[in-house]
Amino acid sequence: MASFLVNGKPVTAERNQKLLRFLRDELHIVSAKDGCSEGACGACMVLLDGRAVKACVQQTDKLEGRAVLTVEGFTAREQQVYSYAFAKAGAVQCGFCTPGMLISAKALLDANPAPTREQVKAAINNNICRCTGYQKIEDAI
Repeated sequence: MASFLVNGKPVTAERNQKLLRFLRDELHIVSAKDGCSEGACGACMVLLDGRAVKACVQQTDKLEGRAVLTVEGFTAREQQVYSYAFAKAGAVQCGFCTPGMLISAKALLDANPAPTREQVKAAINNNICRCTGYQKIEDAI
């Protein structure tokens, strides 16, 4: 059993499980996607204490006292800004990878509001996009 924050709200995981399953199955948070269940694709990215991590490999028992943030936990202003930037750059197609990309972008931009293209590429290195390619996503960030 572990108690931690999800999007600023206290939660308790009664049994140890993958964070992704807890978010989706118990909290009904749908932005973190199940793309591979093995930490390869980045569709399940969340911020854990401000750092982008893959929720499908995190165990809830290891989250005691920590803070998880999903796209649903972005402020209204962050939602507007990221939506505008990704739409303007044409950085969305199917949208499956978008929440993970947004999490990786937020982790980078929170730490460095003016990253270079190389820093953007490095920040989304753990996210796979099968539709748009990466240039438009990099432009959006």
